[in-house]
Amino acid sequence: MTDLRQTIEMPKTPMPVVIFGAGSIVTDAHLPAYRELGIPVAGIFDPDTAKAQKVASGAGTKAFNTVKEAAGQNGVVFDLAVPPAAIVGVLEALPDGAIALIQKPLGSDLAEADRIISVLRRKKIKAAVNFQLRFAPNSLALKDAVAQGLLGDIVDFDAWLALDTPWHLWEFLANLPRVEILLHSIHYLDFVRDLLGNPKGIHARTLGHPSSSMSNTRSAMMLDYSDQIRCNLSINHNHAFGRKFQACEFRICGTKGAAYMKLGVNLDYPKGEPDELWLNTDGEWRQVELVGDWFIAAFKGRFAQLQRFACGLDADLEGSAEDAWHTMALVEAAYESSAQPMHPIKEAPNA
Repeated sequence: MTDLRQTIEMPKTPMPVVIFGAGSIVTDAHLPAYRELGIPVAGIFDPDTAKAQKVASGAGTKAFNTVKEAAGQNGVVFDLAVPPAAIVGVLEALPDGAIALIQKPLGSDLAEADRIISVLRRKKIKAAVNFQLRFAPNSLALKDAVAQGLLGDIVDFDAWLALDTPWHLWEFLANLPRVEILLHSIHYLDFVRDLLGNPKGIHARTLGHPSSSMSNTRSAMMLDYSDQIRCNLSINHNHAFGRKFQACEFRICGTKGAAYMKLGVNLDYPKGEPDELWLNTDGEWRQVELVGDWFIAAFKGRFAQLQRFACGLDADLEGSAEDAWHTMALVEAAYESSAQPMHPIKEAPNA
């Protein structure tokens, strides 16, 4: 098996990070990734000062008392791990020309994404968005295999998820009008864009389930890549019939070969299972040995590339906010499609 890229090399001297937010994404993913990468944390701000102090103490850093104090730090990268509605306010407080990471999504809808992009442009802030699936080891390896021509031209992309997602862990989602696509499948849509480029359109349907109070937990989406590529995503978070036939996987087929990806974190969440990548480029399936899983290795890849950009080692910022806007536009189109009736079927003629 050809050696495939799975990691992104960190700068020897990374810039410190100031974190806005002290929620579970920070404690479960950001801080562990920063620790493993050797990125110093200059401090943490959260409106809940007690929470900020507790998280900061555990991370061996300090808690800032105000947004202004946190935003006033020099020579740092700003990590905005805040709810979508809080993004613009924090960005306005940052110094012009700052470098920032914005937790996904880029706002709650496309109009909010427009406002965020407007602020970034006006203040000349260079921002990435934490759509980190594209930086997972199996994602990087797959993209390298495609770049090397091992699969030929991609002609099929299938995402199949049949899960029993514990929605009760996120009580704040219960009253949101947009859940499944905006907060979960957005990762898959972003990965598809990263692999195949922007589609021309989308047909989608997203809906809830009788067992759940969430507005939408199941989705079906078909992306238009003209007549060369078939791209389908089938997502069901309510497959509560045991692990045996549950799935969280991608199948990518080309003119020369194929790939199979398993995203293990979603299976038996939050415990999860190991990720997998299999390639078939000569008639035989072979498993690629991975150096890590989506959680938390993908965060390390995302942060490492941002640090390389901040330190001048990379000329381009991968997964920038400008690029993420197109993922938000795809999400918006999916919801607009879902709100429309499907193509009607003709009724039988009268006897």
